[in-house]
Amino acid sequence: MSSAEPTPVIRVHAASFGYSERTVVTDVDLVVERGEVVAVLGPNGSGKSTVVKGLLGLAETSGGTVELFGTPREHLEERTRVGYVPQRHTLASTVSATVEEIVATGRVPRVPWWAPWRALAPEHRTAVREAIEVVGLGEQRTHEVSTLSGGQQRRVLIARALAAGPELFVLDEPTAGVDVGNQRVLAAVLRRLVERGATLVVVTHELDALRDLVTRAVVVRDGAIAYDGPPSALDDLGHVHHHHDDELDHEPDPSLTGEIIAPRRRA
Repeated sequence: MSSAEPTPVIRVHAASFGYSERTVVTDVDLVVERGEVVAVLGPNGSGKSTVVKGLLGLAETSGGTVELFGTPREHLEERTRVGYVPQRHTLASTVSATVEEIVATGRVPRVPWWAPWRALAPEHRTAVREAIEVVGLGEQRTHEVSTLSGGQQRRVLIARALAAGPELFVLDEPTAGVDVGNQRVLAAVLRRLVERGATLVVVTHELDALRDLVTRAVVVRDGAIAYDGPPSALDDLGHVHHHHDDELDHEPDPSLTGEIIAPRRRA
């Protein structure tokens, strides 16, 4: 019987991420184990979205290493193991497509380029139907997405990612711009993903909606990870993610009981 430790879903060491030669976050160390629900918090402009984009290769990496499922990110061949839901308030109002048609595009990576007709195969149709059911939009399956509310459209995007059958979901502000009722629905959807065995990394500034789901909080401040630990240790959940930009240079609160990482100041 092997005593080897399970391979982390994400392992980042001393990484720096940014855009067009401009570094936004530096010295990122982060390990996410299978089954965790990690909330990435921080003030506007702190770099929290850049952290998750760096994990996915959507931001430039100027140093350090990033591994997904034990494999260097750039060498990961099974990209369908990662589902990404970008920050987007709604689908374009000009989109003329049904819920089912949008979700079906999530199966594209699973269809060989030389056999496009396979998109009509039973297993693909089943995956699309199940993804729609998981997010609670079965009755709206044939509805035009432009007729749905903002919260429902967000669930369509989650279903599209789910259709590919990923093990890791990275969601950027999934509850932003939707009312409290829809935030609760979205939280229930995310809980279903966890119950199906998924690992979640969620960028959010509205942790209250996900309070009962999140197992760990990572706070990004001044371009670095300032706190990594249990969300229950944060004195005031709302205070953590509603700072103004002029507060970015403040040191982490020493009363927090998770791992406090002092940001390394850039010269």
